[in-house]
Amino acid sequence: MSKEKNQSPVAGIVKDTLIIFAITLVAGLVLGFVYELTKEPIEIQKMQKQADACAEVFKEADESGNLKEVLPLHFEEVEVNGLAQNAVAKEYPDIKASVTEVYEARTEDDKLYGYVIAVETKEGYGGVLRFYMGITMDGILKGISILEIHETPGLGMRAPEVLVPQFRNVTGPEFTVTKSGKTNDTEIDAITSATITSKAVTRGVNYGMKYFEELKEGGIQ
Repeated sequence: MSKEKNQSPVAGIVKDTLIIFAITLVAGLVLGFVYELTKEPIEIQKMQKQADACAEVFKEADESGNLKEVLPLHFEEVEVNGLAQNAVAKEYPDIKASVTEVYEARTEDDKLYGYVIAVETKEGYGGVLRFYMGITMDGILKGISILEIHETPGLGMRAPEVLVPQFRNVTGPEFTVTKSGKTNDTEIDAITSATITSKAVTRGVNYGMKYFEELKEGGIQ
């Protein structure tokens, strides 16, 4: 009989195990190498996307409705202020929202111009809604930018085109949704047949505006 046929079952299992181990080891090393190779470019891309989203909320619309940068800014992430967050939650206990990120918006000479506040609300018709909002130090809401949305196509998904423009260069500090046509800057025209989405975004903006007020009252200069 050949040597292979005389091989014991245990030896065969050990051999197969070693082969699988070797394949797994090599695959792991390759994946680790690829990860290290791509980690930095991915991180840079993520940071650039983040910076672009922050900059967008401070842009202004021209006569054609195109957004343009009017003031060069750079952004520095800071910790979410727990005391401010708690104060807002007490003020608006019925709003299912939270502040998840905060960035200081600074001018070229490093003067604090305002804040980018990331708000996450669970009041959307399709679930979670996330957006950035940019507020200057004198309390002007320069704009918002929706980061995540899962609403109904053709209805709530129209939030970027219908709701977002209404939140440019307004002061609030609190906004309400109307279905009969806005009469002032604190009223937001609801998306037709998407009142839930309209209220979710508006209430989330109110949450963010209140958070900003709490920061100011806490001594932010």
